[in-house]
Amino acid sequence: MQRISADSCEVFLKSRLFLTPAFPEGSGPDFVNAAIGVRTELDAKGLLSHLHRVEEGLGRVRKDRWGPRVIDLDLLAFGDDVLPDRETQAAWRDLSLEEQMARAPDQLILPHPRLQERAFVLVPLADIAPDWQHPILGVTVQEMLTARPEAEKTAVQPIETGF
Repeated sequence: MQRISADSCEVFLKSRLFLTPAFPEGSGPDFVNAAIGVRTELDAKGLLSHLHRVEEGLGRVRKDRWGPRVIDLDLLAFGDDVLPDRETQAAWRDLSLEEQMARAPDQLILPHPRLQERAFVLVPLADIAPDWQHPILGVTVQEMLTARPEAEKTAVQPIETGF
């Protein structure tokens, strides 16, 4: 948290830590996932750049899409912002899994195009922001989580120690 909190950022919310299966299934070892809330004077692109610098400082090398990595800091949402626009966000949200695995966007897309499909994202996010409403889908984090299959939700296991 100290590396994320800097002159321009303050971590003010922290979820529990969760052990989650790698995604896509079989792509690697289990992950530890969490969610944080940050106050910042940066814009969304500036915050993402800050998060990438933190990753690099911890040894992250961007090589294989969705491959094993030391750390992965994703920017899931930035308030109610939709970036770059609703059409681009929808196009990335509607990609098939095969296309998702083969393609990476060359720009920041917010909210994260598939956060509503991933219990490993929604469970930690529900710890800190269950009432946040997706600005396009019009549903809350808790509603998105409730809609996920039970097996996905139970695969996300809390780790007893916090951070």
